[in-house]
Amino acid sequence: MAQLSSLSPKLIWHFFEQICSIPHPSKHEAQLSAWIVQWAQGEGLAVKQDAVGNIIIKKPATPGMENRKAVVLQAHIDMVPQANADTQHDFTKDPIDAYIDGEWVTARGTTLGADNGMGMAGCLAVLADKTIKHGPLEVLLTTDEETGMTGAFGLEAGWLEGEILLNTDSEEDGEVYMGCAGGVDANIRFPLELVAATEGEGFELQVKGLRGGHSGVDIHRGRGNANKLLVRLLKAAEPLGVRLAEIHGGTLRNAIPREARAKLLVPAASVNEFKALVDRYTGIYQSELAATEANLTVLLTTQEKPAQLMSESLQARLLDSLMACPNGVIRMSDAIPGVTETSTNLGVIKTQDGEVYVQCLIRSLIDSGRESVEQMTRSLFNLAGASCEFTGAYPGWAPNVDSPVMALVRNSYQTLFGEMPNVMVIHAGLECGLFKSAYPEWDMVSFGPTIRGAHAPGEKVHIPAVERFWQLLVHVLEQIPAK
Repeated sequence: MAQLSSLSPKLIWHFFEQICSIPHPSKHEAQLSAWIVQWAQGEGLAVKQDAVGNIIIKKPATPGMENRKAVVLQAHIDMVPQANADTQHDFTKDPIDAYIDGEWVTARGTTLGADNGMGMAGCLAVLADKTIKHGPLEVLLTTDEETGMTGAFGLEAGWLEGEILLNTDSEEDGEVYMGCAGGVDANIRFPLELVAATEGEGFELQVKGLRGGHSGVDIHRGRGNANKLLVRLLKAAEPLGVRLAEIHGGTLRNAIPREARAKLLVPAASVNEFKALVDRYTGIYQSELAATEANLTVLLTTQEKPAQLMSESLQARLLDSLMACPNGVIRMSDAIPGVTETSTNLGVIKTQDGEVYVQCLIRSLIDSGRESVEQMTRSLFNLAGASCEFTGAYPGWAPNVDSPVMALVRNSYQTLFGEMPNVMVIHAGLECGLFKSAYPEWDMVSFGPTIRGAHAPGEKVHIPAVERFWQLLVHVLEQIPAK
């Protein structure tokens, strides 16, 4: 990872290298937070933490720029912890093994944490750089963005003095964001009904090798959902008498599932037919998803015969409801062409602690769209005899087409790079909507470097885009108007 410090701009890559060296998955940010606080104190900067762990660092204005509007630079501290099945990695203890691959920086077998580590590195680099011209500056680093937006929910009024917020949690150079989707988690629970196993042979069925990705910004790309593919095959196998003991798939509600597995009992008389069915569906999936899932595989392996099975009633209700569960894009936006308006992601299935637990993440640019999918999801699983609870709802960030800071960023981009950026609304949950609760007058905009594959192993950040992100950030800070 020492190679990263050789990249330009050196300061931002120095901080990203440091961030990668300190474990910081969601809900385990304490070690990195402590390092940031200690570093800021060493720099002589005013730093404090609030009740939920958000870090606020203040840097005085450059001499002569004290009359400029105060700016809040914002990023989140946590990262999504995802690893390939063949990669042994403890995200609470092990550093990210980042390396340079051509024009990209990526990680071996895990997520990289460029989301939002690059934005965080940019914020720290601005604090460290003594040559940048800027007005009064505050850096806000929030906690637990990826699993609940705890930091944004807990941000209290009165802690910050800035009038303008620059969010650094976007993932496409050349795009400036002025709005985002809201979301809510659907938590579905089936009480586990078990019966003694009958005669037959034990197997494990796996769907793996999918690309996965961010359940917001990648949801429209047509990628396979391992949970849906596994359930589809299991439904096709029901006439063969295949019985289900356990089912597991996905790990995070905001990541498109890359892998799913089920423990099964297959009647001896149906084993050959079941194996042929698995082969047939492997071909079907590889044909249907040839353009997006080149590494998709379906594996059937012999396992010890399970001692207990799900009851026939539970299996039927579970598989029927998961088969019918909405997933993917529900509606594209009429107001903003090319942008997903409403979506849902069947992100997690777990058999554990006396229940089968299912979690979906519903997103929409409009509250009524989110509420419609909530009703659809609740109705479906209620019919299947499961409970359905919605938690963690967060608002969208309504676009302001007359935003002065959006215009400033757009014009700065054109000045620097000779072309106009795309002003967009993102189908992902930025924290900006929540910030409006405590700071309703903030003028906000979001931009960042190009990141591919966020929330999945193979995540990578484009090195030239980081240079442009830095140039844009510095230029915008220099152009902030007077109060």
